[in-house]
Amino acid sequence: MRKRRALTGEEKRLWRAIALTAKPMRGRALPEAEPEPDAPAAMTAPPPAPAPASPAALRALLAGTTASAPARGSASPPALHPIERPVRRKIGRGRIPLEDRIDLHGQTEASAHGTLLFFLRRAQANGLRIVLVITGRGASLGSTGSLKRALPHWFATADFRSLVSGFEPAERGHGGEGAFYVRVRKRPGTP
Repeated sequence: MRKRRALTGEEKRLWRAIALTAKPMRGRALPEAEPEPDAPAAMTAPPPAPAPASPAALRALLAGTTASAPARGSASPPALHPIERPVRRKIGRGRIPLEDRIDLHGQTEASAHGTLLFFLRRAQANGLRIVLVITGRGASLGSTGSLKRALPHWFATADFRSLVSGFEPAERGHGGEGAFYVRVRKRPGTP
């Protein structure tokens, strides 16, 4: 059996910060806090995470060149617009084909977020317009499913709004409420 590795100081600090937000189970007391051997004198907020790289910056990084930085104060990504009902019906009946699909079953939210972001960036780069995202846990077993609940929140963030122009729950034949039709936004500068 492999020996577990010890947590780094940063991992311990992050765990303590998360553990402080947890509530003890009924009838149980909070455990004593461990002393912080390498804690800074004053607890400060962690530095903000770096902004995610744009698809152009990722391509430039893979090519070994540097992309020019986006101008400060540039306009925020466009708003989301729902897929129109007639278009949704045509997709459900197969008149408008689904150009690709991704199944996020069994993934954690963090893993699914990264996987979906990569999938949509690739779909946009390939010029795809309508894709199917399967989250699972539609109206079954009384559970709404964490990915199904998280997807609309993800699509509201700037990372996804630059990739997605709209989304709607899928028709029953494509997964029903456990899946979404996603309209991929055209790349800037393409007709």
